[in-house]
Amino acid sequence: MAFSFLEYSVTERVATIALNRPEKRNALNGQLVEELREAFRAAEADEAVKVVVLKGNGEAFCAGADLEYLQQLQKNTYDENLADSRELMQLFREIYHLDKIVIAQVEGHAIAGGCGLVTLCDLSYAVPEALMGYSEVKIGFIPALVAVFLVRKIGEGRSRELLLTGKLVTAEKAASDGLITAVVPAAEISTYVAKIASSLCKDASANSLKVTKKLIGTVLDLPLTDGLQLAAELNAATRGHDDCKRGIAAFLNKEKFTW
Repeated sequence: MAFSFLEYSVTERVATIALNRPEKRNALNGQLVEELREAFRAAEADEAVKVVVLKGNGEAFCAGADLEYLQQLQKNTYDENLADSRELMQLFREIYHLDKIVIAQVEGHAIAGGCGLVTLCDLSYAVPEALMGYSEVKIGFIPALVAVFLVRKIGEGRSRELLLTGKLVTAEKAASDGLITAVVPAAEISTYVAKIASSLCKDASANSLKVTKKLIGTVLDLPLTDGLQLAAELNAATRGHDDCKRGIAAFLNKEKFTW
């Protein structure tokens, strides 16, 4: 699979998607968004893939929108900008609802749309030196799409602080706010993320991960009664799945089971 602006590989059931515009600090443009959508679709369709790791090559994870891309948007009509926004919207939705677990490995700054990508991942680990934030308001833009997901993730109050001020925060602050999962030293992060991904592959059922992720992403949209009803239905369906039958049998027989 050939890409111009990213690298894609699969090793031991883990797909790695690496943004590969280091000279542009992995800034987003229309083509990179399109390639990201293609890469995530490929990972979702590949039965050999269980976990996806998203990272950036070079010094930055992702610096947001490419300057040339921003200049082009100034020339677009409303309809052209709406179509372009919908492409990014589709990427965000596809990551958020992907059947596979997505881990962000943040080894440099993640700003604006780059921080948006981190926001969407199920788990995210960043080096202490990484700064993160949504700086759109400082250039007269708005963090529109990511706001929908950020409020769900960290709540309204903390989202207001980040989105309205446009300030960049440290990885430690991002972790304390719940934006990322944890801070990991730069010398250890690759190994650390690899161990997390391997553990998910070996220690958890793919179906259980998929259904749990679906439940987490759906339940906030539902009234309490409807959410509980959905949970009961998913619970009942999972009990009849082969993964559940094999997992419970191994547990009862005190057997070590590797998924």
